[in-house]
Amino acid sequence: MVEMPTESEPVRVVQGDCLEVLRSLPDGCVDAVVTDPPYSSGGAFRGDRAAGTVTKYVRGNTGVSEDYAPFTGDVRDQRAYGYWCSLWLDQCLRISKPGAVCCVFTDWRQLPTTTDALQAGGWVWRGIVPWNKTEAARPAKGRFRNQCEYVVWGSNGSMGSEVAADNLRECHPGFFTQSVVAMHKRHIAEKPVEVMRGIVRICPPDGLILDPFAGSGTTGVAAISEGRRAILIEKEPAYAAICRRRVREAMGTGLLAGVG
Repeated sequence: MVEMPTESEPVRVVQGDCLEVLRSLPDGCVDAVVTDPPYSSGGAFRGDRAAGTVTKYVRGNTGVSEDYAPFTGDVRDQRAYGYWCSLWLDQCLRISKPGAVCCVFTDWRQLPTTTDALQAGGWVWRGIVPWNKTEAARPAKGRFRNQCEYVVWGSNGSMGSEVAADNLRECHPGFFTQSVVAMHKRHIAEKPVEVMRGIVRICPPDGLILDPFAGSGTTGVAAISEGRRAILIEKEPAYAAICRRRVREAMGTGLLAGVG
């Protein structure tokens, strides 16, 4: 059984496969799910899709370091990706409180599959929040620049009526604009802290956030910065260690500002 976060330790990092760890968590214990799963979107065919993550996403990308540790689970085709997402999203629904929110990052290739999987997992689909990575995103000559990724979000049933308590909470932005600084990244797919801080605010203050694919731990850093608690699940030992280090740093400073 995973130990719940406490006031003195608001973020717990758990190393393990997400489906196995999720099954050990009790029903109705989290206020929000915020996560960035491996998109399985690199490569058009079976051969290049099965290549390692460094080969698919880093090599040939001018100015980007090859020092990132690889990660697994990024070789599924779209149907397999959708079925797999519906499995862990179903477990996240069980673990979430009524009215809890789920936010899942995706790119343009997997956007239709992710919206289907969210609903297959039992969530009520509420919308899409684009993240504009600005013109710093890699250009493709003669084509539109793929400079956006997306947060597909939904809720565990009704989000409640417009009572006085709801009206005191902030209205969240419908999109985020933040460039990626490659030299600050510890993970190939790491999101900027400022973007994640905006996303985790959908969770009530002092609420508990679940991230089944923690990567380098940015969700945990954002949670600490915004006064939320979090359970971070990460399969890869190298990234679980980075998660723990970044959480310790964030706890020591109260904020790890401005870099992704």
